[in-house]
Amino acid sequence: MNELQIFRNQAFGEIRTVEINGKPYFAAVDIARALGYSNTRDAISRHCKGVVKHDGVSKTTNQHGVETEQVTEMTFIQEGDIYRLIVKSQLPSAEKFERWVFDEVLPSIRKHGMYMEDDILNQILSNPDFGIILLTKYKEEKEKSSLLGDQVIEQQKLISTLKPKANYVDRILSSRSLVATTQIAKDYGYSAIAFNRLLRDLGVQFKVNDQWVLYAKYQNEGYTHSRTIDITRGDGKPDIVMQTEWTQKGRLFLYELLKQKGIVPVIEKPTQLSFEGLGYAE
Repeated sequence: MNELQIFRNQAFGEIRTVEINGKPYFAAVDIARALGYSNTRDAISRHCKGVVKHDGVSKTTNQHGVETEQVTEMTFIQEGDIYRLIVKSQLPSAEKFERWVFDEVLPSIRKHGMYMEDDILNQILSNPDFGIILLTKYKEEKEKSSLLGDQVIEQQKLISTLKPKANYVDRILSSRSLVATTQIAKDYGYSAIAFNRLLRDLGVQFKVNDQWVLYAKYQNEGYTHSRTIDITRGDGKPDIVMQTEWTQKGRLFLYELLKQKGIVPVIEKPTQLSFEGLGYAE
């Protein structure tokens, strides 16, 4: 079935879909627009991995104000790319959109090759026999595909898991400034002293003249930058010390390294964890 279908939602507008080789595909621009992306082309290019080109219908309004439809080649995406766009979306109602697509539209397409729009509902009201047949079939198919509901639940859990990670990594990539170790340590629930000890024990850095510096295997990767700071000693004498600060590239390096060790930022943890007794308390 390759016939284009248009599903409508009061909050999200129209979503054009088509079935290709037995699988449902969604118009990428419709999904991106519904999720609040101002630059839909850029969002699709950056976040979608499995786009396909297929004939679709676009609507235009001519100079006389008459709306016309024309067949044109469009970009369509599958479920995986919809998830990617949802995870990256800043729209507060992104989760509501996700529930509509994955709890209503997709199950209906899979079971019946259709979504129950207003015209179907009107037909049921005017022809009760049609409604009985359709709803009976729907009930039978729903009972046969109970596993689908479990799959949707797992997919929703996946989004909940990926969202914090996407937010933290996006925050890293969106910044160009240098970051003090204290700031990164706070992201993980550590003190600066404990975090420096952790990186020491992981073979990332060692101390020279009161400054933490990277081991040779990391020092030429652009992970850190040394900053000169003027200080006043306890006896009142001025002095100069060197302080290591992390670049955003280095911050991302730490994120990947620590994740391999099972250490993730607080934002990615389901609950606040205590680090007491791990040997890194200040």
